[in-house]
Amino acid sequence: MIAQSAAQSLADAAPRIPGLHALVGFDAFIDSIIHVVDQRRAMTTDGYSRIATIGQFAARAATAAGKSTNIELVVQEERFGGNGPLLAGALGQVGAQVTYIGAVGQPQDPRQLHPIYEEFAARCQLVIPVAPPAFTDALEFDDGKIMLGKPANIQGVTWEAITRVVGVESLIAHIDRSSLIGMVNWVMMGGVEEIWRGLCEEVFPKLREPRSKRIFIDLCDPAKRTDGDVERALGMLKRMDSMIPLTLGLNQAESERIASVLGLNSAEEEDMQTLGAAIQHSAVQIRDALGIDCVVIHPREGAAAADSGGDSAWFDGPFTRTPKLSTGAGDHFNAGFALGQCLKLPLQQCLAIACGLSGAYVRDAGSPTLKRLMEFLRRLPAGETHA
Repeated sequence: MIAQSAAQSLADAAPRIPGLHALVGFDAFIDSIIHVVDQRRAMTTDGYSRIATIGQFAARAATAAGKSTNIELVVQEERFGGNGPLLAGALGQVGAQVTYIGAVGQPQDPRQLHPIYEEFAARCQLVIPVAPPAFTDALEFDDGKIMLGKPANIQGVTWEAITRVVGVESLIAHIDRSSLIGMVNWVMMGGVEEIWRGLCEEVFPKLREPRSKRIFIDLCDPAKRTDGDVERALGMLKRMDSMIPLTLGLNQAESERIASVLGLNSAEEEDMQTLGAAIQHSAVQIRDALGIDCVVIHPREGAAAADSGGDSAWFDGPFTRTPKLSTGAGDHFNAGFALGQCLKLPLQQCLAIACGLSGAYVRDAGSPTLKRLMEFLRRLPAGETHA
């Protein structure tokens, strides 16, 4: 079984994981985890039933067209968030040494760590704040989530801000000792392409062994960006990949958008007989079209990847209809896949670790330790069937 062999590979590699260094950036959000009220039984903290699905929420909102309505939101908790901190925190929790650079500062003094990120900082070797965090209202449903982002603060994360706070020579030193450079949330951050360009021009050429490292990129839902924006970003990914092997992580909707921009014919599930075969086909198509080192795609039912060596694979994931927390599931998937790649594990084991890390996270509502991840993989639950 692939999951069990992945667990054994992690056990064998456990002594090496504390020696893995990762530099991750650059966004950060304070996430309000929210339930949407369907009906009130009492005016108490838990005296309500929640709207369970996105479809039900959409129907409730649609009834207000031409009229108006009041939809009650109940904040379950506030926690540190953002694609970068969730990716970095997951890596730190399994034992990697993580340096984080990003929008984790205080509003009054962006160079000082925001108190909500103290737990996150404890998982990292070093955290360097350069701007205050943005905010997200995360509406949680059984079949997904709706993220209502307020990203104004993270526009302060720019190449100029990073080099002013960190310094180019220090940044070179941080990346030189890293096995992984994780950069996420291009969609919401206007400064990301400038950061990519600065790295390509001022940092990557000065690394001692750039081809021994890996870059992991998650664009983070490019639905609202124009085709021209996406094409420009993909061109930058190819430029970075020519210097350091790059993995592009996508969920299913993102993969469909990228395939559309690239002019690819997406495979229909009925044509490919299974969803897994269709997603695997898409991973191969997108990787071939971009010419980058690796593409990984993760629908909720599992994940597929294709690499430059001609290998491709699908892994059936441990899908659950009743996650305790879904916000951050994709970031934990990314952390697991990047971890497997840094350990130079086979592609299918990388997929298993990614699905395992994400699967444990949504069931526990917290980032798993390496021990918890290995136990989860050894006893990997069967994925539930969609209704």
